[in-house]
Amino acid sequence: MSLHDDAVLVLKRYEDQEELRQTYLDHLSAHPDGMWKACEAGHLTASALVVDPERGRVLLTLHKKLNMWLQMGGHCEPGDATLSDAALREATEESGIAGLTLLPVGPVRLDRHPIPAPCNWHLDVQYAALAPGGAVEAISEESLDLRWFAYDEVAGVADESVVRLMERTRAVL
Repeated sequence: MSLHDDAVLVLKRYEDQEELRQTYLDHLSAHPDGMWKACEAGHLTASALVVDPERGRVLLTLHKKLNMWLQMGGHCEPGDATLSDAALREATEESGIAGLTLLPVGPVRLDRHPIPAPCNWHLDVQYAALAPGGAVEAISEESLDLRWFAYDEVAGVADESVVRLMERTRAVL
């Protein structure tokens, strides 16, 4: 099964955000290359909010290009067999934490946001990843900083998309 086929299946099973979910499915139907950065009409991305529920906190990265506190995530790569593989790979690479596990519920949210030309949109499929006990983070080349924030601190440092992702993740937990 291709990554494109996996994304369609994942989105068909996703039972929330009906209108946005359909936008993603329509995009994939119209764009066979809609999983890849080269698709100028927009492309799917995969991300994961790293969470430590025992301590009531999330790990955010200060994105080097955007200078914003965000969840870990990014573009799909040819070696990613599934969207969840892409999200877990991105979370592991950007957090430096080995042993992350995605919540088994599948994606917790979708977030479509504009990006600079030549592409138009990121259609982000957002997961949640549990940090193992004693996890130690390590900053990646893509980040200016990496920091744990208590749940109640996130709204003060991150934008609404991250706040909504955190709220949805907490509801699923």
